[in-house]
Amino acid sequence: MNDDDRSLLERRKKVLGTGTPLFYDQPLHLVRGEGAWVFDAQGRRYLDVYNNVPHVGHCHPHVVEAASRQLAALNINTRYLHDNVVDYAERLTATTDYAQAGVFFTCTGTESNELALRIARHVTGGTGIIASSFNYHGNSAVLASICTAFPVPEAFPDFARLVQVPDPYRHRQGRTDADLANHYLDEARAAIASLQADGVKLAALLIDPSFANEGLPEYVPGYLAGLVDMVRAAGGIVIADEVQSGFGRTGAAMWAHQYHGIVPDIITTGKPMGNGFPIGSVISTYDVIDEFGRSANYFNTFGGNPVATAAGAAVLDVIENEGLIANAARVGAYVGERMNGLMARHEIIGNVRCRGMFFGLELVADRATKAPSPLAGKVVNAMKDKGVLLSRIGPFDNILKMRPSMVFTCEQADILLAALDETLEEVAR
Repeated sequence: MNDDDRSLLERRKKVLGTGTPLFYDQPLHLVRGEGAWVFDAQGRRYLDVYNNVPHVGHCHPHVVEAASRQLAALNINTRYLHDNVVDYAERLTATTDYAQAGVFFTCTGTESNELALRIARHVTGGTGIIASSFNYHGNSAVLASICTAFPVPEAFPDFARLVQVPDPYRHRQGRTDADLANHYLDEARAAIASLQADGVKLAALLIDPSFANEGLPEYVPGYLAGLVDMVRAAGGIVIADEVQSGFGRTGAAMWAHQYHGIVPDIITTGKPMGNGFPIGSVISTYDVIDEFGRSANYFNTFGGNPVATAAGAAVLDVIENEGLIANAARVGAYVGERMNGLMARHEIIGNVRCRGMFFGLELVADRATKAPSPLAGKVVNAMKDKGVLLSRIGPFDNILKMRPSMVFTCEQADILLAALDETLEEVAR
């Protein structure tokens, strides 16, 4: 770090606290972004293969122009009529599988998931929550209390239970897909029974359909659909957290839950829908949205304001006009094939995970035992030094996590792959 960045870091600590996280051992001071690239204060560019919030690329000119134009005209709370809000709501709900959908707008994914749980409890009369065993869904009191992806001070609540998502790489143990699905569905059945034994009525399953925080394990056919059926049979509803996975990232459909062939009762979204401009949503059937809005007198002063919905509509324009769902499928297939080539050359790679514009490499110390490698952090920092940004995730913190913007190209993937090849060779020495 140079003196200016070191001074900025010290000033930051004095006002934001020393616990507010920063990426990398030597934090980056970024000042500009364009497409899949970001630039630091010294003008060096970095290929951003991590930040999913700029969904259609950093500072996409169409999104910037749409938001700027509306900001110059009017931004006001949502208790006034405005074309942007209604136009965007109509377009967004039309992307779902509901015969007639409604939507509440929020400002963040945390608000979306918290509101979805409120609705679930209102609809079902229950309070119980089922979540995956390595989850993060937001920073509210309830969501933080069920978070397991990192330590939190909140006590895990009596009204929640965790279910483990099957990971064929680690959990196969000679079992067929059907046996594997049934084993983990039995665990879920026991979790629901445990709630019921404690007198807690189930309200909702809250889950990311891509299992992103778990490290993108390969899907086990029938597992999620079976879990959905089980939750509904117990009187609960299903909330699909699409903050990380939605808006075409799988390369197969607009929403990750569509990849599984399921229709959740509620869909939640967050910042990527506005390309980083604060906006989120809770989408459900019109009847659910209408009834809860009237019963709870719900409103969100700036959730889905005219500027936010202008940005959101522009993101949909770019996804459609630039064919970004097809691009995610094409680039994802390209990256997956070449990452398997990397695995053939590097013993540290135990497993490759690619699903559209979402990539993962599980690093292991030993392929036979699948012992997690402690070197993922070293790889992430070394990649940053080579000008490529990524992160790590998973229960053992050993999975390299890559989720670039949807405009990421095969040519940019070659830069990523070359840097990975070089870095993995270096850390193995």
